[in-house]
Amino acid sequence: MSRRERERLKVLHEVKAGHLMQVEAAKRMRLTTRQVRRLERRVEEKGDGGLVHGLRGRASNRKIGPGTERRILSEVRQHYADFGPTLASEHLARSAIIPGGLVSRETLRKWMIGAGLWRPRRKRTATVHVWRERRAAFGELVMMDSSEHAWLEQRGPKLQLIAMVDDATSRLWCRFATHDSTEQNLRTIGGWLRRYGRPQALYTDKAGLFVVNRPARLDEQLQGRAARTQIGRALGELEIEWIAAHSPQAKGRIERLFETLQDRLIKEMRLAGVCTIDAANEFLEQVFLPFWEQRFTVVARRPHDAHRRLGREHRLERILSVREPRSVACDYTVSWQGSRWGVRRDQVCAGLRGARVEMERRLDGSHWLRFRGRYLPLVHCPAAAPSLSAVSLRLTTRGKASPKPKQKYSPPPEHPWRTPWKRTFLPCRKPDISTLR
Repeated sequence: MSRRERERLKVLHEVKAGHLMQVEAAKRMRLTTRQVRRLERRVEEKGDGGLVHGLRGRASNRKIGPGTERRILSEVRQHYADFGPTLASEHLARSAIIPGGLVSRETLRKWMIGAGLWRPRRKRTATVHVWRERRAAFGELVMMDSSEHAWLEQRGPKLQLIAMVDDATSRLWCRFATHDSTEQNLRTIGGWLRRYGRPQALYTDKAGLFVVNRPARLDEQLQGRAARTQIGRALGELEIEWIAAHSPQAKGRIERLFETLQDRLIKEMRLAGVCTIDAANEFLEQVFLPFWEQRFTVVARRPHDAHRRLGREHRLERILSVREPRSVACDYTVSWQGSRWGVRRDQVCAGLRGARVEMERRLDGSHWLRFRGRYLPLVHCPAAAPSLSAVSLRLTTRGKASPKPKQKYSPPPEHPWRTPWKRTFLPCRKPDISTLR
């Protein structure tokens, strides 16, 4: 008998002994007086065991049969061995394996634990973190981070997943890249901007892509602005506030996002046979992101969109680029990472030679020169031909008349360097005392 049944039996014995009225017993057991009389008749007919529920110990009429359980577990072993109960139940629901209905994730979790396919997680120790409410509207705050992982498992190289998630709705935009570079982060930001517009703020960590560890240059000091990275400069031109997180827990929403993606996205791409980075980005845009929009996004507290439209002054191909200050040489060329780039003759303007300009490398691979508000296209200059002296030296070295190696000088035995140093002592004479007097 359960604890509640034992307490009811005690109250019924008091009623039978005349120490308690049926109305008072009904209030104490939170039942009606009619149910109290029914329980009294059941105790009189069957004894104290009459209070035990009649279905106790019997299988439910809605229980799934053992044959269906074995068939589902065999399917899980064959195709979803490393899946969690939630993800496995979703894939089982898509396939017509279960006749006449679905299996809940908790039922599947119990079966998988009993079969040794899933180990229940231990409860983590409670860590004190201040709870923060979601932002009210879509576009008020967007979190951005990257995760290096074996997203393609053994089918391809390790990739970087650069993701952006809205704080209010958990709306997601992400793409795969080979490296977590400035250009790849700018491409991801450009995808969000073209899709939704300019958010109010961007929330990131303090990585080197967002934080500058150098002092401001002279031109930055003259303009009265602090040193910024390429992404910081682009966000400033787009009027997007940049907020830095001081700990991983501060951006816990996107940290938990990567845990979900490393569980779901990897297995979804495995089932779809994705093996390359191009196929992975195509799978993200066409299959996974629409599924995420339907499955995991939530409704914001405020219905309006806080994104701002891109104006005519916001030329993304110019803003989302890499810029560096350079000086124009006398032949109207500039140097960039060991290569020389020149201005075409028809683009040369007054004051360009020797001027301080900005060289711009855009995401499409083109190079431009920014001078007094004008953008001049640059062409790649071939490497200079070697001089005649270098060519003759190379030919002489390759031929038979190669120069003799320089020999080490060794002094002869009679050289002063080899003569031992001798110290001569002069005789010491006694001083004449008479002269001293």
